[in-house]
Order: sequence, then structure tokens, then C-alpha cells
Amino acid sequence: MPEIRQPARVVVLHAAIPPGAPPDERDSLLQAEAVSEWLRELGHEVRCLALDLDLRPLADLAGSGQVAVNLVETLEADGRLAAAVAFALERFGVPFTGARGSALAATTDKLLTKRLLRAAGIPTPDWIESADERPNGGLWIVKPRFEDASIGIGPDAVREAVQVPLALARGRGALFAERYVEGREFNLSLLERSGEPHLLPLAEIDFSAFPPGRPRIVDYAAKWDPSSFAYAHTPRRFLDPRAEPELARQLREVALRCWQLFELSGYARIDLRVDGAGHPFVLEVNANPCLSADAGFLAAAAEAGLSPPEVMQALLDAAR
Repeated sequence: MPEIRQPARVVVLHAAIPPGAPPDERDSLLQAEAVSEWLRELGHEVRCLALDLDLRPLADLAGSGQVAVNLVETLEADGRLAAAVAFALERFGVPFTGARGSALAATTDKLLTKRLLRAAGIPTPDWIESADERPNGGLWIVKPRFEDASIGIGPDAVREAVQVPLALARGRGALFAERYVEGREFNLSLLERSGEPHLLPLAEIDFSAFPPGRPRIVDYAAKWDPSSFAYAHTPRRFLDPRAEPELARQLREVALRCWQLFELSGYARIDLRVDGAGHPFVLEVNANPCLSADAGFLAAAAEAGLSPPEVMQALLDAAR
């Protein structure tokens, strides 16, 4: 049991979820329930607040002495609005966990993320943004610009270059295409402690059970459909830095550069692919990643010897 600090008054913010919502949206309720329980284990006074497009309830937190745990990933299922809650909390002077509004805005827009990565010299796969562009051969993965949690990504998201313009045209600006990097996939989790980001053990997705010809990607089913092949055959394992020291060094360097570039805070997860030559490419920067008990961030924390309540206390300590 982690040491109990001075009890705090905590409000756990999450998106209001309608009945019949898909599993990726319902997960936010499970996160809120679990996070609340872990915070209570630490002795904190906790309540939950469900938010929709009306953010006026956040104004009531101003000057209240409460700390907000921001678990809002969408508002009314729109990922583009994820940063609105953080911006409002900043406006009202309410301390809160995780990324600031500017970091959430930059990382929610995957095209903006890639442009900033490329400008900073951090490797990311080549991409095209519209049907008017022509990808130059090979395999490409078609992705939603603003969604996370692998929403909109299935096995057919990986396509031959000749098929990509039509797919983008059908997306009407909501999609882009990224060159598919054949190789290994890593999730790099970072946790802020004493004002500095600490890299947790390096998680790798194990695709060894995938048959030849099936794209080795973590699609929507792999995350949300327990009956699917992908869900059952994408376990995570952790890289032994002693076995591959140069790869571990590169991954650490890239993760910390992303933290600094996007001015992340509290916690984050960087998703990468590593090609056959050992070169890493950043796919996504996830500010405020999922805190469900079975999700990758807490799995990495557990590998580092940290319990969920200890992670929550670290997030509260970093709140500002």
C-alpha cells in the first residue's frame, strides 16, 4: 500500500457517455471508476463529473481548492474537442493532471503532430494528406486524422499505394495516409516524478502469431473486441535493455525528445515502429493515455514496480 500523502479534494473528469456507446467510449467510465477507487485508497476525497459540450460546471471549480484528474478524451465522441477541457481548467486556474491544452491540441491532430515531429528532426513515417497527392509505391496505412484508440483502423487500413487516393477521397479530409513501416512496434510510457519525465519499461507488441500477409498492426479489434483474433494475439512483452542496448538507447532518446517538443506533463505514451535496419519512427504521441487497469500505461508501470495508486499519486503530485 503506497504512503498516503496529505488528503486532497479530487474531482475526476470524464466525458458523458450515452447508452449504447461503443466500447472505446464506455472505457472512459471504467477508467473513471477505477481511478476514483485508487484515489480513495490513498485517502483522498473523490467525486466524478461527467462533461459534455457545456463546460460551465468547470467554472465552479475555480477557487474551490479541488484538483481535477482529467480523463476526458472526447466530448460528444469528437476527439478534436479533447483539449477544450484542459484550456478551460487553465482559464479558471484549476490545477489538473496531465497535459496542458496546447499539448493536447497538438497531439490530437495527427497531421500537426507529424509536421512538428518532422520540423524537429524526429523521425516519423512519410505521409500524404489528400487524394491529390500520389504515394510512391509500397504499403500505406490509412488513418483518421483526429481519432485515437485505433478508431477507424481495421486490417484493410493497410493498402497498396495505388489504392490510397481513392480511400482518402472517400474520407473527405478526415483521413490521411502514412507509409507502413514493416517491423516491430513499441509503446513507450513516461511518468513525471519530481518534475522530470521517467521512462517506464519499454513495451513491445508481439505479432508472432499473425499469419503471413496479415498486416502487423494494433487495429480497433485488437483493442476492443475480445472475440477477435487480433485481441487474442497481440500480447505485450518488455524489452530487456541489456539484450539490445543500442535500440533501448534510441527509444529512450526519441521518447524524451517528444516529451520536450510537445511540452508534455504528468504522463504520456509514444507509439513507434522500428524498421528492419533498427531505425525508430514515431507514429503517435499520446498525451493523457488510457489509465484502464489492463491498458499499456499501467502495464508498463507495473513492470517498473508501481501500483495504480502510486501512479495516481505521482499524477496528483505533478498536477498544476
